Amino acid sequence: MDLSLGSVSSDVWLASAYCVLLVGLGHIIDALARRAASVAEGGASFGFSYHADHDAWQCPQDQWLWPKSFDPDNRVMRYRGTPSVCNACPVKHTCTTSSSGREIQRAVDSWPASEAARFHRGIACFVVVMGLVWPAAVAATGPGATGLLVLAAAVVVALLLSLPLWSHLHRTHVFLPEGMAHVTLDASLLEREQHAAAWHARRSSYGSDKRAGRKVSP
Repeated sequence: MDLSLGSVSSDVWLASAYCVLLVGLGHIIDALARRAASVAEGGASFGFSYHADHDAWQCPQDQWLWPKSFDPDNRVMRYRGTPSVCNACPVKHTCTTSSSGREIQRAVDSWPASEAARFHRGIACFVVVMGLVWPAAVAATGPGATGLLVLAAAVVVALLLSLPLWSHLHRTHVFLPEGMAHVTLDASLLEREQHAAAWHARRSSYGSDKRAGRKVSP
């Protein structure tokens, strides 16, 4: 039985290299997704600081955004400023166009347990699994004892390198204040639209009253 590496066919080497390279690709996908999420989170909370001891955000104008609702589908906590305070803020035009107060979302799960992260992590893990298909197919062709050892070593290395991609997928236990509402994204958007419509209606009625008052005044 020839156990020298020279007897290993090129298919075995290519399949082994392919297996390990796809693990690297999986890590690249995960790293890019993590970076994109970090940039998006930083942009959404630009100028705001989160205070874990109060579970609240503080805006650059020293106003607080307190927990408003929890979205169980997307696993995010929503924080919102007081509408009357936000609407009277001198820099509101640089912060939000909403009349119901500035809103910030915070994922309650750390990476990669959040919904978006789990999706991208799933893609990365799928790439790793696909990397194991070719070595398995080559092994089925009977490449010899040395070839099987090379393939087995490549698979073991790939699995060890991919362990970080399979770990830390558990979700964080969420502590919710008593009475915290569970509101989905659609319901939250509808609530904000209704609030905006009511606010604009009040402003319009105030304007009509003032115009009517000017007309009847001597």
